[in-house]
Amino acid sequence: MYIITGGAGFLGSNLAAGIEKREMGEITVVDRFQTDDRWRNIAKRSLREIVFPEKIFEYLNRHAGSVDAVIHINYTGFSDENDVDALIEERIHLTFRLWSWCAEHQKPFIYDSTAGVYGDGSLGFKDDDSAEALAKLRPLSAEAWTKLFLDRKLVDTINRGEVTPPQWIGLRCFNLYGPNEYHNTRHQSVVPRIYNAAKNGKLFPLFKSDNPTYKDGEQMRDFIWVKDAVDIILWLMEHREISGLFNIGTGQARTYADVLKAVYEAVGEKPEMDFMDLPAEIKGKYQYFTQADVQKLRTAGYTKPFTSLEDGVTQYVRDYLEQPDPYR
Repeated sequence: MYIITGGAGFLGSNLAAGIEKREMGEITVVDRFQTDDRWRNIAKRSLREIVFPEKIFEYLNRHAGSVDAVIHINYTGFSDENDVDALIEERIHLTFRLWSWCAEHQKPFIYDSTAGVYGDGSLGFKDDDSAEALAKLRPLSAEAWTKLFLDRKLVDTINRGEVTPPQWIGLRCFNLYGPNEYHNTRHQSVVPRIYNAAKNGKLFPLFKSDNPTYKDGEQMRDFIWVKDAVDIILWLMEHREISGLFNIGTGQARTYADVLKAVYEAVGEKPEMDFMDLPAEIKGKYQYFTQADVQKLRTAGYTKPFTSLEDGVTQYVRDYLEQPDPYR
């Protein structure tokens, strides 16, 4: 049985779909559903149980013998991500309690770190999990800082020789896009937003650039099709001799203008560009370039090619966004 916290969210529900498709075992989702449509993300899954977050340790203790791994993708987004105390409680304290449970019961532990730990990218994007490399990173947001704090805390625990889970994987996901992200209106990828604008005859404005190195709309990200991300994660889980922090990306940065063009072409429309000022609240926190260093993943033995941006966007539009039921 696989325990997936945040299992009704974007990545969590896609992981559940991947585990079910591969017939790896039973799935228990830990999450809250509130008033949005995230329940639809798991409506097609055959689940053993749905557990509310405050009951997770009670559930784990009761089913310890049946648990194959704990996959911690957090629970829900915060309504106020400036509440650093709440971030610390969930991103650090709770995650470390789950790590400790997995260490005590000798269960693999997979958790989501973030590519946000790399800050402005001036130090590169290498998933080096040495204490020395982690100490140099400078995240730009409180949430990314809490993820880095947790990464460092776990590495320090290992270096002190304390008991650890038999396998641990920290996921540094870059820009995911794909089905089941619809409920997360604030943090969903630009693909469905561009799609909705294109289908309604409207322009979708990209951010203007305040950095002279990048033209408007040519800010770059490592966009990865969510099914590729799931394949990487499940491959890592199947190779229990592997532990550490891993970038989940393609190793190829593309511009936001490239994404917009791919969406318009997928819907058979001519791309049109429009731009808006960078919101004041994200100035100073905005990354102009991200690109995963995937050498560590390749060296570990993962050899599959990644889906191109154009192919991934086409699949997303054709197989999901343009279907009556867009959920996976």
